[in-house]
Amino acid sequence: MAVLLLGAVILAVLIKSLLIQPFEIPSQSMHPTLQVGDRVMVSKVSYLFGEPAKGDVVVFSPPGRPEPDRNVLEVVWHEVREAFGWYDISEADLIKRVIATGGDRVEILQNQVWVNGEILEEPYLGSSTREETLTIEVEEDHIFLMGDHRAKSSDSRVFGTVHEDMVVGKAVFRIWPLGRLGGI
Repeated sequence: MAVLLLGAVILAVLIKSLLIQPFEIPSQSMHPTLQVGDRVMVSKVSYLFGEPAKGDVVVFSPPGRPEPDRNVLEVVWHEVREAFGWYDISEADLIKRVIATGGDRVEILQNQVWVNGEILEEPYLGSSTREETLTIEVEEDHIFLMGDHRAKSSDSRVFGTVHEDMVVGKAVFRIWPLGRLGGI
């Protein structure tokens, strides 16, 4: 029985590390698309042969977050917890929508987002917005990310663009709650 349990844990960690990982939505920043407590599956292979595209919902490591200093046992325990979707929220990655990619110019004027001079159609947005003005050129190999609930999202407007290497994967499927099971 112990061998079977150990095998299941090893298999779960390998799948989480290489293919797909569960992720729990920790905040209102992606409402109404994703709600607090929703669980999504994040494909880690989506960007092996391509790059994040405008409109993708991605999980990423936030810029500037220091890597925790862990010994081998702590690393293993962390990986096991993440494989089953249990983790310390202070160590959690973030989830946002890709608004622009390298070489794009983003302008936010009067609650409207413009990319390369064209207004961005955003049928996924919630009703909340915040008055702001911003203009930014997205560097090559970087992405500009925003939450769907703009008034409750700390995103690229706050921490800047994110290097594509920081992307963990693409959110592809909601697995919880069962009543909202389906693609993203």
